Amino acid sequence: MVSSLASGQSSDTGSEYSEYSVYSRSYHPRDLFYDFIDSFKPFDYSVLPPIYNTEDTLVSDKSVLHPNHPQFDYSHLTELERAALVTATSPLSKHLKTRHLTLISLGGAIGTGLFIGSASSLSHAGPLGMLLVWIFIGSITFTTMSSLSELATAFPIAGSFVTFTTLFIDASCGFAIAWNYALQWLVTMPLELVAVSMTFSYWNTDVHPAVYVAIFYVVIVVINLFGVKGYGEAESLFSIIKIIAVIGFNILSIIIVTGGVPGQPYIGGKYWHKPEGGLFNTVEPFKQCCYIIANASFAYAGVEIFALAAVESKQPKKSINSARKQIFYRILVFYICSLVMIGLLVPYTDERLLGTNTKAGNIGVDINTSPFVIAIKNANIRALPTIMNIVIIITVVSVGNASVYGSSRALCALGALRQGPSILNFIDRRGRPMAGLLVQFAFGLLAFLVAIPGPSVTTQIFNWLLSLSGLSILFTYLSINICHLRFRRALNVRARLPQDELVYTSPVWVSWYAIICIITVLGLQFWAALFPPGNHAADWESFLTIYLGLPVLILFYICHKIYAKIFLKVPLTKFWLTAEEIDIDTGRRQIDMEALKQEIAEERLSFQSKPLYYKVFRFFC
Repeated sequence: MVSSLASGQSSDTGSEYSEYSVYSRSYHPRDLFYDFIDSFKPFDYSVLPPIYNTEDTLVSDKSVLHPNHPQFDYSHLTELERAALVTATSPLSKHLKTRHLTLISLGGAIGTGLFIGSASSLSHAGPLGMLLVWIFIGSITFTTMSSLSELATAFPIAGSFVTFTTLFIDASCGFAIAWNYALQWLVTMPLELVAVSMTFSYWNTDVHPAVYVAIFYVVIVVINLFGVKGYGEAESLFSIIKIIAVIGFNILSIIIVTGGVPGQPYIGGKYWHKPEGGLFNTVEPFKQCCYIIANASFAYAGVEIFALAAVESKQPKKSINSARKQIFYRILVFYICSLVMIGLLVPYTDERLLGTNTKAGNIGVDINTSPFVIAIKNANIRALPTIMNIVIIITVVSVGNASVYGSSRALCALGALRQGPSILNFIDRRGRPMAGLLVQFAFGLLAFLVAIPGPSVTTQIFNWLLSLSGLSILFTYLSINICHLRFRRALNVRARLPQDELVYTSPVWVSWYAIICIITVLGLQFWAALFPPGNHAADWESFLTIYLGLPVLILFYICHKIYAKIFLKVPLTKFWLTAEEIDIDTGRRQIDMEALKQEIAEERLSFQSKPLYYKVFRFFC
């Protein structure tokens, strides 16, 4: 019954909707002003076509309305079918292009985690220890994104992986993961605003940081008020700048290491050996490596946003697959190569990596601790530290911008799934999730806590906020891989072959690899957080600073389980959906299975006829 989507919704470009066609395109200032004000009104669902065939079993007048229309009749659907349908037909604007998703994927996660957070990783684990941990977490990230790409290509729905957990595992689990992910980004925006304000102290300490917070707060708000197209264009520009900067830094690092800078000696690998440095921290080296897992995980957060944006992409099948391939290059070039270089340029024993007892240092956003900046300063290249600081400012603004996108879309999905206040699903006439945006903008005001005199109060507040998101991304990645396995299981019990109806298929073993690795690193991080390096007694404050997200996640899960028992009559002992209960059709961008199978077969036949150089190019790009 739910699988009777009309052909108008089956194309790869999706329904463009006509939200812009109903407005006058006059450029008179008065008309532009009224048009801007009018755009904040509720989305006009009357401009959306019905997606049900009138010949189907749905015969009431309400059945011909679009599923997101307030008067659509969901009484004939189960809660699971309603969740799949309402997120699959979200009226969010469809303006992201392939180049947007590719650039967002390439540069979206290059932020303070790499430029500043790597200082803590280097100091704790040493150059080789840091490298091994980041490579390991990078392998988990890449395999998880492979699984996510399969799901997001088949189901480009609102909330993406936030919604998949509800559809393929369990509503309570989905509730916990979704709020966990939303909180991760809600607390990121104010932190990034504080970081950018502190960065300006490199040039001028006379201006109060709150002034810079206000300026960049307005910049991020304005960018996101332009909708997903504004976000896509801004992130594309930021990503290009970050990519050029990281590649430029790596080239410069090779010159510095080999003694190519006039007046500077040959460095080589001396910082990887005693007495200048070493491969690992000499104090409990293995535990030091385990201790930085949360740090490395936080740095990779943001990679998954390309899938979150799938529902707002014109061509999700093409865009997602292209973005997926770029993740490998980003991990290899931007993370691994950069970490090798800073390990060669800065000894892990350098006290500047630890920062000072300042507001910026205690929160972890002190630009002076960045190994990138320290390396350039050590080479006595006068202009480059300033240029690097400018790049870091752009990077911080980019991550703050991404946090608005990630949190607002997650909150919008929560509203649509009835796992949060229904107002969160408010979408305005330009396809913007305005309620979610307003919630994030409100959280962003926490950045003005930087105005509190002294470092202690601000530090304590932000450290506890950050503790909610330290391991959040690993919990999200764990749910993504489980969703992939559950989806494949649901296909299997229906005797349907994934290669026949999926544009992209990810090997099942990658999900198993990621699940086993995530459980392992969570256990190791638990041990290192509870018994920090150099401390053989339990340190509960250190533990909660890193692991607070876990009890919060469990609390969300238990609360929703109780709610589901009382109001939805779901047994407390029902922990997951059976393979038969999972709906693997509702939410598909193209629901005509025979047409889809024919299209996939024709594409594969066409690909086989291409020359070898084209096949090699498509494999890597």
